[in-house]
Amino acid sequence: MLNKIKILYYYFRTKYGFKFKNREELVNWQNKQVIKFLKKILPKSQFYTEYFKNFLVTDWQNFPIIDKSLMMENFDNLNTAGIKKSEAFETAYNAEKLRDFSPTINNITVGLSSGTSGNRGIFLLSDEERFKWAGTILAKVLPGSIFSKHKIAFFLRANSNVYTTVNSNNINFEFFDLLNPPEEHIKRLNEFKPSVLVAPASMLRLLAQAKENNNLNITPEKVISVAEVLDSLDETYISKQFNQKIHQIYQCTEGFLASTCRHGTLHINEDMVVIQKEYLDKDLGKFIPIITDFSRTTQPIIRYRLNDILTEKKEPCPCGSFFTAIEKIEGRCDDIFYLPAIDGDKFIPVFPDFICRAVIYSSPEIEEYMAIQHSFDLTEIFLKSSCEDKNNLSNLIQKSMKELFEKLKCKAPEIRINYNYDNLEKPCEKKLKRVKRVFNIEGE
Repeated sequence: MLNKIKILYYYFRTKYGFKFKNREELVNWQNKQVIKFLKKILPKSQFYTEYFKNFLVTDWQNFPIIDKSLMMENFDNLNTAGIKKSEAFETAYNAEKLRDFSPTINNITVGLSSGTSGNRGIFLLSDEERFKWAGTILAKVLPGSIFSKHKIAFFLRANSNVYTTVNSNNINFEFFDLLNPPEEHIKRLNEFKPSVLVAPASMLRLLAQAKENNNLNITPEKVISVAEVLDSLDETYISKQFNQKIHQIYQCTEGFLASTCRHGTLHINEDMVVIQKEYLDKDLGKFIPIITDFSRTTQPIIRYRLNDILTEKKEPCPCGSFFTAIEKIEGRCDDIFYLPAIDGDKFIPVFPDFICRAVIYSSPEIEEYMAIQHSFDLTEIFLKSSCEDKNNLSNLIQKSMKELFEKLKCKAPEIRINYNYDNLEKPCEKKLKRVKRVFNIEGE
């Protein structure tokens, strides 16, 4: 009962508690929140205490920047719960391997990022942070009151205690494991009939195709894209099939960063985080976000530089919010691999996240990679690694990939390992695509 009260508290605080007269008032409020947060948290984190030792908390906007690499390198001394990276990784990895996402470490929820930016990230959340996340996200994305009945279908490659926290008498949360076949999802959705559909853009497109073919019979009040960049072509198609505007949640290891308002505009959640902008092209409004999250205490995110490129919205949003509006997230736009099914003439979709994880989890020696599907018969994986035993590394990756294809019941192609990663042509102003399909499927 106490947990539900906490969720309701954060729900009402988010929905009705933050009212600002103008942008200046918001920025001043954020500054006070960050300073208050830092005074409380810095002494509890050995890494940050040392890293920011030459700065006053009032000068937080000029603190040295961190990134995923530095955070993971100093994970043991950065988090305030005394959790070791090795223990956290083992717990999260076993949860994904066994598909049991309930285990915690000292009541701290542990999870893994997809690693699509090139390396793995671990996130930690306390129970209080879970309740805060639940209340906040329900306030921002539910189509109506928290006291109304809602049925949420949530597609991701991994479940978490974080997500199941939203379950209540009025809210029925159902996790749909992306590892399962699309046909199974369609059957479950037709039975469940969700009022809210949340999934990666690639899955939403498959569901939209099923709806167009009259195989999917659901009419959700709200469709939300997560985890992948929502390409404009996909957005148009999905929107047409579901006959509504497609909303987005921008969330990663580093936090719940943005969500769309009723007009479909993506707004930074500036009641939780401060976003500083490292401009790549100010005239075009393109910037790299540097995050300071003043809502997370277990794994503090302070002056954290993401790899994503965002584009500011030039015109003010009709909703009237003073929170920064984003025109689009520019980053990887994943391609789905397709492989022939073992027992038929259909093609099995292999989601980019699966490819990423199969590569990354095969060995900690992998520094960077790119997987390219050239044809049904050939997948090439470019690697950057300082590992001396290249043959063993290649065998580990090939084994991991083949296990994935066996699990999905599709025919495994030749998996060619190429260590000429540095010779690949890479875009300089966009987030790198780690997974690419470079041929078209008939009928696309």
